[in-house]
Amino acid sequence: MKQYLLTVVEPSTGEPPAPEEMAKIAARVEQLDREVKEAGVWVFSGGVHPPSSATLLRPKGDDVLVTDGPFAEGKEHIGGLMVLRCADLDEALEWARRAVAATSLPIEVRPFR
Repeated sequence: MKQYLLTVVEPSTGEPPAPEEMAKIAARVEQLDREVKEAGVWVFSGGVHPPSSATLLRPKGDDVLVTDGPFAEGKEHIGGLMVLRCADLDEALEWARRAVAATSLPIEVRPFR
């Protein structure tokens, strides 16, 4: 079985959903987490803090340059991820469809090498 990365893509601008809508989204995401675990495809999942919390390390000659902030500024950023072990891309895409329904956000699917 291959492993697939499902990445939650969040907008970097605009207002977050109202608290009552966030509670509904959180409940749907918790249900999805239970389903992937019960199906035996779950490897890892988690949300990440906003890009402003990032620290970037770059090679600079024989040294490493450390800077605060994300790799790139953009209209969207990674908000969370899931690593799933699926039989094939079609199964991973089905889980991604469920993740779109749970989060109301775009989900990118990429296989691991």
